[in-house]
Amino acid sequence: MFKPLLLAASCIAAVAAAFTPLSAHAAQLTALEMRWLRAAAPVLDYARSISLPVDIVVQPKARAGDVPLAMGFAKDRCKLVLSMRGNPDAEKVLAGVADAEQALLIEAMAAHELAHCWRYAQGEWHLLPAGFVETGKQSARDPALLAAAKSMRDTRREEGFADLVALAWVQRTRPSSYARVYGWLSRVRGAVAVPGSGHDTRAWVRLAGNGRYFDQRVTPFEAADALWREGLLLGDQAPAGITSAPSLAGTTY
Repeated sequence: MFKPLLLAASCIAAVAAAFTPLSAHAAQLTALEMRWLRAAAPVLDYARSISLPVDIVVQPKARAGDVPLAMGFAKDRCKLVLSMRGNPDAEKVLAGVADAEQALLIEAMAAHELAHCWRYAQGEWHLLPAGFVETGKQSARDPALLAAAKSMRDTRREEGFADLVALAWVQRTRPSSYARVYGWLSRVRGAVAVPGSGHDTRAWVRLAGNGRYFDQRVTPFEAADALWREGLLLGDQAPAGITSAPSLAGTTY
């Protein structure tokens, strides 16, 4: 276990915006961490404005397989974790992206992670929305396999919601950049190694193809909700487009 460097959310927006050594914590950040926090500053500032309980955790050394940006939860607070120190894949997700566009994508990733925090703060983490009931059944000789399958479904649903929130955020704050962010996210999700795995959110991403579905009168979380519910009927099926509804003989909601 690494002892994390913890930064209070109340000072993060100022640190990310100005990057003067406002505290000993800020002075300890690396240039890479500062760059990502600077790009994420609009999202972090929004989190503060709606009183989401977000802290920033900087891992002193990344572990094998750590992603650069992730959301965790502890003691009723959300922890936005940066794992960049000693992480050779810290910016792999930005490979091939022009330097001028990277900040925009980091901001979208931060919005994705904030969606996880919002779900957690609402007490809805890994829960289906009201009126949706999972009735499909799976069987396996090993109970651990059933538990793993459920965990994967739960993760996939949360990732689908978070992807939609990221897109709703971009359409709300940077509408002229929506197509670029959508194209990047589509490529990232299209390259998923295992279809049906926790990050196979293609069923949801396809629904947001042109962004016209997001209601600008509500929060990005509320705007994403309608498409998320529609995607729940597709998210546990093999991704096959949305021109016609798939058979729900095995799994219905």
